[in-house]
Amino acid sequence: RSTCAPAQAQRSMLFSGTLAPEHGAPAQVHGNVVALYYAGAHVLRYTVTWDGLSGPVTIAHLHGPALPGKDGPPEVTVHGPYKSPLSGSVMLSTETERDLLDGRIYLNLHTQKYPNGEARAWLGKSE
Repeated sequence: RSTCAPAQAQRSMLFSGTLAPEHGAPAQVHGNVVALYYAGAHVLRYTVTWDGLSGPVTIAHLHGPALPGKDGPPEVTVHGPYKSPLSGSVMLSTETERDLLDGRIYLNLHTQKYPNGEARAWLGKSE
């Protein structure tokens, strides 16, 4: 008999962030990220919305560890199809979980014009 509870039944933590332009991208970029983290399963479920990018999203990552205003390496690929709204889930390693809980993870949307990232949203814990 299984004792594993589905992710929805486990205790979750809410994270959110507002997309902002980066790397010289135009200021009309906007959108947000809302995510639930299920620590027992190490699963982050997310929804990302955006518009105003220079073109289609080519890839998206969770980056870190980094502090606001600094760049961090990609830790987790967020899989497409890259159309707003983008919803899905990813498994987090122990290290990425620690970075998320410490406020050192951001979601980065990459485009052809801005391959290093056109918009990012820092994921902060919401109460």
